[in-house]
Amino acid sequence: MITRLYSAALRGVDAQEVEVEVNVRGSDKPQVIVVGLPDAAVRESSQRVISAIGASALYLADGIKTVNLAPADLKKEGPSFDLPIALAMASASENLPLAADDCCIVGELALDGAVRAVKGVLSIALEAKRHGRVRLLVPEANAPEAAIIEGVQVFGVRSLHQAWNFLIGKEAIAPFTLDRRAFFESHRRYEVDFDEVKGQHHVKRALEVAAAGGHNLLMVGPPGTGKSMLAKRMATIMPDMTEDEAIETTKIHSITGLLDPKRAFLTTRPFRSPHHTISDAGLLGGGTNPGPGEVSLAHHGVLFLDELPEFRRQTLEVMRQPLEDGNVTISRAVGSLTFPARFMLVAAMNPCPCGYYGDRKRQCRCNNRQIETYRQRISGPLLDRIDLHVDVPLVDYRELSSTSNSGESSASIRERVQAARAVQLRRFKNKSTQTNSSMGARLVREHCKLDSVGAGYLEHSMEQMNFSARAHDRILKVARTLADLGGSEHIRPDDVLEAIQYRTLDRNLFA
Repeated sequence: MITRLYSAALRGVDAQEVEVEVNVRGSDKPQVIVVGLPDAAVRESSQRVISAIGASALYLADGIKTVNLAPADLKKEGPSFDLPIALAMASASENLPLAADDCCIVGELALDGAVRAVKGVLSIALEAKRHGRVRLLVPEANAPEAAIIEGVQVFGVRSLHQAWNFLIGKEAIAPFTLDRRAFFESHRRYEVDFDEVKGQHHVKRALEVAAAGGHNLLMVGPPGTGKSMLAKRMATIMPDMTEDEAIETTKIHSITGLLDPKRAFLTTRPFRSPHHTISDAGLLGGGTNPGPGEVSLAHHGVLFLDELPEFRRQTLEVMRQPLEDGNVTISRAVGSLTFPARFMLVAAMNPCPCGYYGDRKRQCRCNNRQIETYRQRISGPLLDRIDLHVDVPLVDYRELSSTSNSGESSASIRERVQAARAVQLRRFKNKSTQTNSSMGARLVREHCKLDSVGAGYLEHSMEQMNFSARAHDRILKVARTLADLGGSEHIRPDDVLEAIQYRTLDRNLFA
């Protein structure tokens, strides 16, 4: 007898349906053969499955059991096929068909038959829905994650025995229900807020501009001025995530196993802060079986690179493509995978190796050549892709020691940011572009027209500061965002001047 059940394999951030076929034929020598391009974890499943079937008091026939995972040219990875293989083996052994054509099944088995959580259940649920599988049998710990997808009944199981009884109709399991909208709204909270930051009003203004237009930002200042503190609060002033954005971001975190079981749905924008010793593959993604890197884990959120010049130059250069395109394509011999990577880059650096160049109270010990060498660790093309460069000086003692909570909250700043984003959504209606920062050259010419005064300011700056063509367009995009924040239909001369002053590193700060 041949038994066929349905499961799914992960490929990048998506899943692909897999048919699990089991054939049992007589033989003097018991054997389990797994075919269909399995990796080591899948091949080892036979030992877990045999032990789990015995511990669950299910019958396993003697002879050769052939397990085929189709399509055969798709690499199968991980232990998520344990549960469907065990159920199919038991069904074929007992010659008892299972009514499971409308069901997708995933789960790892322990030796005693317990079902353990697996990665990528959200992507698997989407694939099951696409193929018309209206029931999804998953480990109990993964049920909240799978229930995010509407139109699929999710059944969480604790053991192989329970799953078997459910499929043969001996035991009823209530489908897991999740009010997605209520869950989404109730968990949309951050642990930090902008009202905790003392002083640095002009830096807060720059962060607001960056959030409003989706611009990348670099903060330059001595140690202890609050650069990291400000960066950690960047996500709190960005527009609230939509449900589609939350699902897309959750998929990436799910396949990497980073989801908290108590919070299986990411409702706030991710904040990723990798250490400067990170490798190219860690930042961009890769490996033998390519997985997402930090740029993808920060999708729809913030990627914070502290001590930017301390990162290896080659590692920083690999970010240039995702900063422009919003995705990462990783090519290997087995094929190419594309991961989404539409993030906001926030970086921080000291003004010089010792950190005190330009400090009013502490003396810098670096000479001009050391300062210039330190700056050149960051390439010009990468700096051109960062729209705003802002100085972060030391906070005055009186502001720092003040007990009054006079800082503006993240919620009030976010309201202005969302109003500016709404203007951009109307402007770019029916276009792939959604923010000012992602405008192409044609859209810049169409929406960033200057009057004679503003054009004069920009022309003078281009000549005096030797801005590149890319920096020229970045200034226009930031000016467009400033006008949107100010409620102006046209870019004003003051918007141009403010946008120019956000090019700190182009003003030969370290010369």
